[in-house]
Amino acid sequence: MSSQKFIFLFITLTFYTLHKGAAQSTHLFEIGSIDSLYSNILEESREIYIQLPEGFVPEEKQKYPVVYVLDGDVLLDAVSTVHNYYWGGFIPEMIIVGISNSQNRTRDLTTSKIKSRRGVAYTQEHGEAEKFIQFIEKELIPYIEDRYPATSYRTLIGHSYGGLFTINALINHTHLFENYLAIDPSLDWDNQKLLKQSEKILKNKSFKRKSVFLSLGSVLHLQNAAIDIHNVMEDTSEYTLFARSNIEFKNLLKLNEPNGLVSHWKFYENDFHGSIPLPSILDGLKSFFTWYPIENVLKFNAPDTPTEDLVKIIKNREQKLLNHFGYYVPPFDEDLLTMSGYMYLEMGQPQKSLTFFNLNIEYYPNSANAYDSIADYYASQNDFANALKNVTKAFEISGSDYHKGRMEEFKK
Repeated sequence: MSSQKFIFLFITLTFYTLHKGAAQSTHLFEIGSIDSLYSNILEESREIYIQLPEGFVPEEKQKYPVVYVLDGDVLLDAVSTVHNYYWGGFIPEMIIVGISNSQNRTRDLTTSKIKSRRGVAYTQEHGEAEKFIQFIEKELIPYIEDRYPATSYRTLIGHSYGGLFTINALINHTHLFENYLAIDPSLDWDNQKLLKQSEKILKNKSFKRKSVFLSLGSVLHLQNAAIDIHNVMEDTSEYTLFARSNIEFKNLLKLNEPNGLVSHWKFYENDFHGSIPLPSILDGLKSFFTWYPIENVLKFNAPDTPTEDLVKIIKNREQKLLNHFGYYVPPFDEDLLTMSGYMYLEMGQPQKSLTFFNLNIEYYPNSANAYDSIADYYASQNDFANALKNVTKAFEISGSDYHKGRMEEFKK
């Protein structure tokens, strides 16, 4: 990659982290690809939707965290939109798995059997959430992790009955996911049975390294607009049970903070049950990954920041990602390291530039571009022996005519 490309583009880390995910094609595109698997547990075929990261290259063998989305046929586009605009700067690049609940939704997502709901006999098939989560644990997750570049770092997102299912997974199947995003969950189900069950579990169980985001929509009373967030808990009617259940669970989370569960709750006073998923997904995913953004960004843009300080920031981030993900992840994106190397070269700081090109090779040893870029550095310093050595390594990896041609140039 020629340094000439960067002469008129002083690309800063600040710009990169805020806008990396926003750069999209000018063409409309289809979100996700359709897959399916037969479930022996459910005794039926289940459709799923897979959205792989934009930067996924099979040859690089990189793996990604996974977001599992209930009602994926409805919510996949919202999750994908948030991911496209915020990955890299605020959240990691992830695989999105949408699970279709277009059929048997109530059966699969509700957590217990009832005879009536809101004073009316309830005859719809329901109460099989435990069977559905067995399908997710024993069939879907192994299927995804076997066939796609997925890690075991998982997030679950559910809305309404899906939110009820998500809280049930948090309480009773805590090991399955790291993050639980429950959007306007139906915790009033079965006279708050799951809510009541949660009291003892939240008090006595460890939720270390787990996070939950809970949201509540603006309709607090089904018939009385005078009921607001300040007085809803004073109402004892069936009409506010949905909202009161949500707030009671929020209070339980706060009361039991010593259990290690990181919790966030937000009331969306301007969003209804149907519009609340998008802002909840945005705020929820950002809340789960408050530790992810690159720290001390401005130090990278300041020419007088010592090289050792920048390396320390990178190495600290490397350890931080390892602590949170539980597996090794390069602390900086390859493009960002490459960009920084060229930037410092143009700023007249060759030693700092060399440091970043070497870090690029350390973190991405199988990247032809990493060796091609450091070859540019050596060529700029008239060290054509090392330039040839590194572009030869790039050719060994890529086998491309471009790198072969560069080898001939450096030999001359």
